[in-house]
Amino acid sequence: MRLKHAFIALKGIIKRELWRFLLQRERFIAALVRPLVWLFVFAAGFRSTLGIAIMPPYETYILYEVYISAGLIGMIQLFNGMQSSLSMVYDREMGSMKTLLVSPLPRWFLLTGKLMAGTFVSILQAYVFLLIAWFYDIQAPWLGYLTLFPALVLTGLMLGALGMLLSSFIKQLENFAGVMNFVIFPMFFMSTALYPLWKIKESSELLHTLASYNPFSQAVELLRFALYGQFNLAAFVYTLVAFIVFLLVAVWGYNPSKGMMVRKAGGPS
Repeated sequence: MRLKHAFIALKGIIKRELWRFLLQRERFIAALVRPLVWLFVFAAGFRSTLGIAIMPPYETYILYEVYISAGLIGMIQLFNGMQSSLSMVYDREMGSMKTLLVSPLPRWFLLTGKLMAGTFVSILQAYVFLLIAWFYDIQAPWLGYLTLFPALVLTGLMLGALGMLLSSFIKQLENFAGVMNFVIFPMFFMSTALYPLWKIKESSELLHTLASYNPFSQAVELLRFALYGQFNLAAFVYTLVAFIVFLLVAVWGYNPSKGMMVRKAGGPS
């Protein structure tokens, strides 16, 4: 693989994903409506019953809307990663990826390029959400909007890799609804996106343990601390390791001689 050819392929993958994003305006709107409904409706309703104590990275008592803002950014990236996995199933069967996957380019390079494109789209959506939230008086330090960027890159890649891993197991588009019910929603609700760990522990030790090891929880905490100019080392390491594992398994799953593609084609088990 020559560097020039690799660059052309990567540029083409990213350009195609951005072009699809610009054409599908309803996808952009839907990605924002979901977290905004949670912010304006859900948070307002639970503000009085779900008080948040002083806890890092916050230095004072905060409104519930402020607490869940990091979780809603994670929601944008989580659903974007799943949306990318859905498009991956379609592209693999009858779209551009069907052609790319049989090209001389390494599969890890193609999948990573697809990940990078999807992550860039999710970062745009996250910053638009933060802009709207800013007018709703949910404001972080100005430096936090800059330190948030590398955290968005890593969490977007990790959640996108998870979606890509799942897409290697999805045989038909109709099965995506099952993924939504059994993967996305448990990951979101069983995390620190809506409630801090100490509050979950008050209700159930089991839920507390599951939320602690949930990769989405670690991604949310990485975003939460980064938004306030702080670095959460434990969350960073956990998210980085999860990204590497998800990507490696996804590359294996798309391997025509070893992964899930063999099983789907009726090959050796």
